[in-house]
Amino acid sequence: MKDLSHLSADEWDEVKNPRPDTSEFDQVVERALSRRGFLSGVIAFGSGAAVMGTGLLTSTSARAQDAASGQFAFEAIPIHTDHTVHVPDGYEWDILARWGDPLFSDAEPFDPSSGVTVASSDKVFGENTDGMERFTVDGRQLIAVNHEYANVDTNLPHKGENAFTADDVRILQNIQGVTVMEIEEGEDGWQIVVDSPYNRRIHHRTPMTIAGPAAGHDLMKTNDDPTGTTALGTLNNCGAGKTPWGTYLTCEENFNGYFGVADPEVEFSLSEGFARYGIGREGRYGYELHDARFDVSKEPNEPNRHGWIVEIDPADPDSTPVKRTALGRFKHENAAAVVAPSGQVVVYLGDDERGEYLYRYVSNGTYTEGGPTDGLLDDGKLYVARFDDDLTGEWVELTPEATGMDPAEILIHTRMAASAAGGTTMDRPEWVAVNPVAAQGYVALTNNKNRGIGKANAGGDEMVINGPNPREANNYGQIARWVPEGDDHTANRFAWDLYVMAGNPIVGQGDYAGSENVTEGNLFNSPDGMQFDTTGTLWIQTDGDDSNEGPFTGMGNNQMLAGDPASGEIRRFLTGPNGSEVTGLTWSDDLRTMFVGIQHPDAPFPDGEGSLPRSAIVTVRRTDGEVVG
Repeated sequence: MKDLSHLSADEWDEVKNPRPDTSEFDQVVERALSRRGFLSGVIAFGSGAAVMGTGLLTSTSARAQDAASGQFAFEAIPIHTDHTVHVPDGYEWDILARWGDPLFSDAEPFDPSSGVTVASSDKVFGENTDGMERFTVDGRQLIAVNHEYANVDTNLPHKGENAFTADDVRILQNIQGVTVMEIEEGEDGWQIVVDSPYNRRIHHRTPMTIAGPAAGHDLMKTNDDPTGTTALGTLNNCGAGKTPWGTYLTCEENFNGYFGVADPEVEFSLSEGFARYGIGREGRYGYELHDARFDVSKEPNEPNRHGWIVEIDPADPDSTPVKRTALGRFKHENAAAVVAPSGQVVVYLGDDERGEYLYRYVSNGTYTEGGPTDGLLDDGKLYVARFDDDLTGEWVELTPEATGMDPAEILIHTRMAASAAGGTTMDRPEWVAVNPVAAQGYVALTNNKNRGIGKANAGGDEMVINGPNPREANNYGQIARWVPEGDDHTANRFAWDLYVMAGNPIVGQGDYAGSENVTEGNLFNSPDGMQFDTTGTLWIQTDGDDSNEGPFTGMGNNQMLAGDPASGEIRRFLTGPNGSEVTGLTWSDDLRTMFVGIQHPDAPFPDGEGSLPRSAIVTVRRTDGEVVG
């Protein structure tokens, strides 16, 4: 049997639940490329951008972006292939927190050869950092950070080929989820404030409230919760977001990998919902063997209680996290929230799987600073994006009339609703980022290695390709962006283009060389994480092939780059250790420190030879003490 223990959550899911290799968005791009030319039409930036030419981008927004643009405050760094972090000259980095570092003084010390104990596993910084946000509460700085998944060979080094024990499962349940922690800067740099009253671990057994239109629906009820309004745990927390009122949004992605059937003799039928979301007989971590709620033959509705956006209040360590069902259920990557001119709250959401969709939530109520926020994430409209060949698009509301489903079912089975409404299937929508100085949204479409003809997604949505297919084996990925009509994120019409199409001008020919803003000096593949800083600079993080061979020659380890939306310039700022993904980004309140996540590094990062590898948050500062970036 193939060893799957070392795979990332996405890789494991693709092995266990293979998905189609083409998407309708590919075909829209291909038809546009054929009609207008590869670089002259769809790939565009600066004052001549395709979106500028549609008339949907107002002069006010364009001037704001141009005014924000400027020279980067660093020189680009080369690629690296070693096992450490690199930053530009004039910058320095350090470790803030690693898997196993104590949040509370009664946690046992981390063992470099065996990791953490069962007793301490919920008292320490968790594994595989991902999305994060910084909060300031009563003058104290807090970071909320996700712990996406576990690496069994690293986190349970004693296990080997043995079956999962109950203690194994408990450790894995505890080291995933979310950490909320206070941090402070001292003479020796940044560190965790151990025993801070704000420190908190939220994991796979933490009580949650289920809120919004799907709460209490029959599909949400279980033996332990016949009301369908409370749940235990938040699973596979990937990207993140921050509400205008200062709460944390953690996003449940590959939740399907935690469910299975304990008894191989039990008959198990794969429902339409299970098939579309990838629920199967075998979970990744053996949860179904020791925790009955993960056995879908016993609790068939338990998977419906995961795959949501979860709101957490970092300022109140006694608060109960809330699953916000109005934002839909799918494999959430992140949640990018913005307040529209009307005061309505808009949240952009991506479903990270081939052939799935990009979504938008618009609240019915309005937000005022310091005012009540009840209902803003429970009462609203959910839309799916449709991209048209003429480089415009539309947000299609998911209604009973458009989907043939009742309101709660639309939210529980959002993928089926989006299929019925005719959304544009996408190439694994990763992070969405909203420009703070111009009305623009960006989505990372990370890659599609097996694009083909005549394929369908798990819901049977056939992908018909019209026109040439310029990048049939898209190992590199791209970033799409859109501009809402009238600079209003609640508008249903938008214009779109591609900010960058990653490629390799060293070994690639034609379209495989990438767009004009890809050069031998900034090569990268598989854009994943994205975050804007306050100036409108787009920070791009990658999770791709770091072999530095073949199609990936000259790309080195995964990295973080800075992008200028107006000029299109992209410059490499940081490289991670070999084997790692660079993911998650936030800043200190004075903007003089950048916090960056390093996920699933290979040994010996960060502790040196003889120690288990440990995911970590690193700090990056300028040596002259000025603002970072």
